[in-house]
Amino acid sequence: MKNKPFLLKPVAKDYLWGGSRLNDDFGKNINLNPLAETWECSTHKDGSSIVADTGESLNSILKSHPEFLGTHALSATDGRVELPILVKLIDAKSDLSVQVHPDDNYAKRIENSLGKTEMWYVIDSRADSELVYGFSQDVTKEQVKNSATDGSILKYLNHVKVNKGDLFFIEPGTVHAIGAGCLIAEIQESSNITYRLYDYDRVDKNGNKRELHLDKALDVVNLKSSASPRQPMRVYRYQSGCAHELLCRCRYFQVERIILNTENRKLAVYKTFSNSFHSLLCVDGCGVLFGDGIMIPFFKGDCIFVPADSIPLKLHGKAQILDISC
Repeated sequence: MKNKPFLLKPVAKDYLWGGSRLNDDFGKNINLNPLAETWECSTHKDGSSIVADTGESLNSILKSHPEFLGTHALSATDGRVELPILVKLIDAKSDLSVQVHPDDNYAKRIENSLGKTEMWYVIDSRADSELVYGFSQDVTKEQVKNSATDGSILKYLNHVKVNKGDLFFIEPGTVHAIGAGCLIAEIQESSNITYRLYDYDRVDKNGNKRELHLDKALDVVNLKSSASPRQPMRVYRYQSGCAHELLCRCRYFQVERIILNTENRKLAVYKTFSNSFHSLLCVDGCGVLFGDGIMIPFFKGDCIFVPADSIPLKLHGKAQILDISC
């Protein structure tokens, strides 16, 4: 089997804060209400993406072809044949819980899991949308525990205005929450560990409050104040048919935004190398990826898996794509 790209179908999650935009705006056609998240590129045990053409799980494909992951991705998982990252689309109709994630050391010791470092790219937001990013002042564990219990924790949090195109890097230990009206692409370590500090006393469809995890959250939370995150200066690299913008580079993943426009121009050349697979998530527009007898049309919300050391490829269309690698 040659290292050819293939379109993925996501795993869907119906968390109570979700909405309908992933169906309405992205045409997911998923029978869930609410539809909170789609896991676009995942081999996590809580949900593996599916190869659109064959119905086979991405997890199964990679077990058969570990070379698709690439040398760096394999080393990042200590040789385990699985994706070290998870790519999501998130529709926050309501505020997400105030939460925190552990780092790798704590998660491995307590949860037998990777930790969770993550990045958010804001695809769209309402004019009044905000998110929570850290504390607005230094706090103590006692203050956090008491305020999470009595519902006054919001006064200690750093509330940040959100605009379309913003990006945020969330390190483990940073208390955070996506606010209502945000439509977000999330790139993270392959982990599903979340410690809730506060959930607005909401109840689920069965009338039960969702579980809080105060003790574990207090073990890992950064109690220092966080400066409001600043948006980086935009720097573009241009090539025929497209421009590239580096959004994030950390030890776990790299994310570039490809601004594709091949109208009246030569096609954009694309190829991966032996170190890593790439996940191409279209966040706006549409186009075609093709090469060596394959042609994959893609639209807003689609995700394509491109194996490491891929065949030579070309992109055509007018779109914005998040290019994610390890």
